[in-house]
Amino acid sequence: MEARPMGRIVLVTGVSRHLGARVAEAVAADPGVDRVVGVDAAPLRRPLGAVEHVSADLHGGSIAQTVVDSGADTVLHLGLTPAGSAPGGGSATGNGNILGTMQLLAGCQRSESVARLVVRSSAAVYGESGHGPLLCTEEREARSMPRSAYAHNAAEVEEHTEALARRLPELSVAVLRFASFIGPSVDTPLTRYFGLRLVPTVRGYDPRMQFIHEDDGVEAVRRMALSDKAGVFNVAGSGSLPLSQCLRRVGRRRFAMPERGLRMLGGLARRGEFDYSPDQLRLLCSGRVVDFSKLERELGWSPSYTSSEAFEAYLSEHSGGPRRHNAAPPRRPHRTRPALGS
Repeated sequence: MEARPMGRIVLVTGVSRHLGARVAEAVAADPGVDRVVGVDAAPLRRPLGAVEHVSADLHGGSIAQTVVDSGADTVLHLGLTPAGSAPGGGSATGNGNILGTMQLLAGCQRSESVARLVVRSSAAVYGESGHGPLLCTEEREARSMPRSAYAHNAAEVEEHTEALARRLPELSVAVLRFASFIGPSVDTPLTRYFGLRLVPTVRGYDPRMQFIHEDDGVEAVRRMALSDKAGVFNVAGSGSLPLSQCLRRVGRRRFAMPERGLRMLGGLARRGEFDYSPDQLRLLCSGRVVDFSKLERELGWSPSYTSSEAFEAYLSEHSGGPRRHNAAPPRRPHRTRPALGS
């Protein structure tokens, strides 16, 4: 009897959170994958079926050793959550992600089996674009270091990843810069912002909001993991919505503050009197919209949801009371999944 060819071994970080858990399950279901190892410092929120869970200490070097010991040939780095941190992150999560990234990349360098690395990043690395919308392509260099801590952390993760790619040219590396995740099940600082009873905005700004539906985000990572495409890729749904329109459709009360008022908001957040930080609000001052044609061209795949449809899917589960748009639009089917190695 002829032996069956060995399939891939895939290591996925960030499996204590929604995206990481769903990606790990989607990859484990692929017939070309033999094992999936899910890594995070925080405990799992739910069982992940066939996914093997490994708890790794952000400060002990165990992440690097886990990469080596797993025998993984494909590593999907979707972030690491410090144990005990709150969902959605904060400075502890951001710093933990940078530290965890450095350890994980060290493990990839030491490993004799890792040949493919996919890293989650954010469109926030493009920085702020002033009062007008800006179409960002992967080739655009940021004019200055992004001001928000979240964007700064994402840019630093990319810098460490790029340094590894230069040291190991034989390693196939892809970086995915995601627009804001949204959908029925997503819990992020942005979805919590839309859920505030009184929603703050920055006076003089009405930025364009571009989204990626959670299902499309999972599929983008899965497809990129199975491909050999290297480089930086924007990931987003087509189109965009003004923030003012999003808030009207959510039906929340809002108040506009001057930009200098962000400092006062920060004081309230630190004292626990307000649950949305000025750093997160500053991200909403950016009018960036990303061009994701490179992703479509390289993968031969497009997100199923536009930005507007992804927002409707979020509203279908989270908006209270009657709405003008009563249901999420029907989902368009994805194209046939490619087999591993195709």
